[in-house]
Amino acid sequence: MRPTLRQLEYLIAVADTGRIGMAAAQLNVSQPSLSAQIAEVEATLGATLFLRGRTGATLTATGEEVVRRARLILQEHQDLCAVAKGAGIFGGRLRLGVLPSIGPYLLPGVVRRLHAEHPSLRLLVREESTRDLDQGLRAGRFDMIISTPEDHPGTRITTLFTEQLWLATPLDHRLADRGAPVPLDQLRGETLLTIGAGHRLSHVVAGLAAQSGAQVSQEYEGTSLDAVRLMAASGTGLAILPEVYALSEAKRGTDLCLRPLAGAGTSRTLSLIQPALPDPRTGSDILINVLRAEAARILRP
Repeated sequence: MRPTLRQLEYLIAVADTGRIGMAAAQLNVSQPSLSAQIAEVEATLGATLFLRGRTGATLTATGEEVVRRARLILQEHQDLCAVAKGAGIFGGRLRLGVLPSIGPYLLPGVVRRLHAEHPSLRLLVREESTRDLDQGLRAGRFDMIISTPEDHPGTRITTLFTEQLWLATPLDHRLADRGAPVPLDQLRGETLLTIGAGHRLSHVVAGLAAQSGAQVSQEYEGTSLDAVRLMAASGTGLAILPEVYALSEAKRGTDLCLRPLAGAGTSRTLSLIQPALPDPRTGSDILINVLRAEAARILRP
């Protein structure tokens, strides 16, 4: 015998909750019945998938791989049913992970258009760090993610757009000139502000600091671009901000001077990233076109 689709759903529920009882309640089955089903799958596969203890059910190394593949199998099954029923793009639901440095500024227009053109689509969006997006995609928590392509090897990558990085300075700073782009050598000796180390942007800022002779602040690490922007306005340091953010949010204020940076490494590419399955998910081309159009609208001079 082979594990059924329902049994795969049981495995995923226990993996997500970490407790048999909680998963049973979520699935509306009895706890003994769920335990028996998990034991049957383990016997069928000839492997221990969960370690049970007082703290709950923890996946073994084999269990992690089985659950990862179970998510992919269920996703393919949902796509198959959607195609057969003509349910529209993504079978009516898409779990999308996105960088917090791009999601709130790019997605509102995208969501409005998708809702107007595909009202049956349920878009579930979650913002996470670069590292967590990669783990979520590989574990099957996300169907797709919007992130920087260099951080997700072995996946299906479609380039969406490239954006320039901008420098944000207090209004009384020596670089507070709303003229030409700022060459990197003008940053020598300055303190740069950035978000946490789990984000690709923090590594980009560290690289720019090393290249220009600046330094990354050791006293402040932001949790969001808004927080970094506010600290820059207070004179704590200079902020490096992605262009979509700068044009969508920061440019509306009057507490900072914003100028694009010029030089090698002063831009970043954003991509739509999917698991490396033989074919992209049905409807991917629709989402890609909408994302590109919204980015072009924001970045248009």
